Amino acid sequence: MKYLLLMYADESIGSEWSQEESQAAAKTWAEFRQEMAASGVLISSGGIPAPDTVTTVRVRDDKTMITDGPFAETHEQLGGYFLVDCRDLDEAIRWAEKIPAAQYGSIEIRTLWSPGS
Repeated sequence: MKYLLLMYADESIGSEWSQEESQAAAKTWAEFRQEMAASGVLISSGGIPAPDTVTTVRVRDDKTMITDGPFAETHEQLGGYFLVDCRDLDEAIRWAEKIPAAQYGSIEIRTLWSPGS
């Protein structure tokens, strides 16, 4: 099964970290990504820019509405994702628990479906 692990956190996290704290965090993230890749479950991952770069599109009654920013106001913002191929939800949860952002934000797990499934 393919799962999308969505990472949410307050975008100000890390803004006041010292250089040493930032370097330690970068090392933790690199080690985690390497572990995930070595396990064979990682399909892809990526970061997502700050909400001020977001464009939201809605179509209502055949009219397109375009707005800046995310759809909903929230204290936590979507900051990145991991796309993984796991045996089941339990394995996806075990990987989500290891994501460094789980320590200061939240990880949302979504099961992906494919056409015909």
